[in-house]
Amino acid sequence: MTVAAAKAARPGLDAPFTKYALSSAYDEMFSPDGTVRAHYRTLHTALAALPPEELYRRQQACELSFLHQGITFTVYSDKQATERIIPTDLIPRLITADEWAHIEKGLKQRIHALNLFLKDIYNDGRVLKDGLIPRSMIYGSKHYRREMRGLSVPHDAYVNVCGTDLIRCENGRFAVLEDNLRVPSGVSYMLTGRDVVRRAFPDLFQAMRVRPIDQYPRELLATLRSLVPFHEDASIAVLTPGIFNSAFFEHAFLARQMGVELVEGRDLLVNDNVVYARTTSGLKRIDVIYRRIDDDFIDPLIFRGDSALGVPGLFNAYRAGNVVIANALGTGVADDKAIYTYVPRLIRYYLSEEPILDQIDTFRCREKNSLSHVLANLDTLVVKAVGESGGYGMLVGPHATKAQRENFAEKIKADPENYIAQPTIQLSTAPTFVEGGIEARHIDLRPFILHGEETRLVPGAFTRVALKRGSLVVNSSQGGGSKDTWVIGDGA
Repeated sequence: MTVAAAKAARPGLDAPFTKYALSSAYDEMFSPDGTVRAHYRTLHTALAALPPEELYRRQQACELSFLHQGITFTVYSDKQATERIIPTDLIPRLITADEWAHIEKGLKQRIHALNLFLKDIYNDGRVLKDGLIPRSMIYGSKHYRREMRGLSVPHDAYVNVCGTDLIRCENGRFAVLEDNLRVPSGVSYMLTGRDVVRRAFPDLFQAMRVRPIDQYPRELLATLRSLVPFHEDASIAVLTPGIFNSAFFEHAFLARQMGVELVEGRDLLVNDNVVYARTTSGLKRIDVIYRRIDDDFIDPLIFRGDSALGVPGLFNAYRAGNVVIANALGTGVADDKAIYTYVPRLIRYYLSEEPILDQIDTFRCREKNSLSHVLANLDTLVVKAVGESGGYGMLVGPHATKAQRENFAEKIKADPENYIAQPTIQLSTAPTFVEGGIEARHIDLRPFILHGEETRLVPGAFTRVALKRGSLVVNSSQGGGSKDTWVIGDGA
């Protein structure tokens, strides 16, 4: 049913929404009967008053701004044109202050439990002795780092920057889809998207009392500084794989916003277990490294010997306590998609609290009964490789061909421990300007949590949107885009 059909008695007001089709998914702007949700009324009225050509002009202005700023990402699977601007929709996604307070409380609880879990498995291993999680799941994970055993990290904060993906379910409640604890990306698109959308709707932005997010670089800097005793004098660097990395824009953007060094592995050296950066004025000691390089590549003397991205001797300096690496190495074992299924138990185990945020029902293919169920129902499930990210290594059963499902079934049977499966979730939909009009598109939400001496969130997030009609894949590498996320004050 379209909104126009549901509201035929008011044809003039909703002209831009004539093709807006409601589905069984929760819609952010409209109730099932086509009425506008209370916190979206101001935005809906403003959009309805704008002709399509004016919306198009403002959308073009947003895209040109991204192009001129060089805000791009890389698609490695695209052989023709790997670098492109991230598609950004000018219509913001709205979240009420009460909803945000619930999300913030739940995410703080979650990162606290995950850090306690990481401390435990790299030290006493109490959770394994008590049989809460199979030892083979931890020690068999490709992200588990034996080198981290017994190594102390400041404030016991293994995860300093976390990007947790949330979705709004059909019942209207937010649920965690997955945690990103290694080198989560997207925060630069959250910040730059805010600038261009605010310019597109300046009066609306002010009228709705949107809470600010531009303090994120300062909050990140404060978090990194808190990892060493001499907070204000700490020398910090952002370690990037280089300009050919898909998220290089973000690395450079954050280094510039924080006023710290942006370095590649070749810019650093280790002498007597102390890390230095080569600068035009000589060697400069580095105390904290915000790394945007995966564990495997960070030190060729310890991990992958063929890595040209890392720094020989860096891990020994880290182990000696002469440099802090954020996020700590080995954090990937906790964002493994199989470990995800245990997080509610971990919250109860470490915090003696009930989980604040819901999770998606998940089948672990390593378990015989679950494996049988998954193989028999591939046409209705989403199957994911436990250690992959970015939309890779997954099967969306309802959208796959019979041949694709059969091929994926063979992969699952060959290595069942590497896969989990979830019901096909109807991500919520939100108004998106596409093809000259406003239509519903599926979205998710990635807030960013900072954890050091304190736990901090800015009131905003990276909302990813599936720009293809009917698609549930929001990853930019798979054809998705982004939206600005407005956390609005009460009474907006």
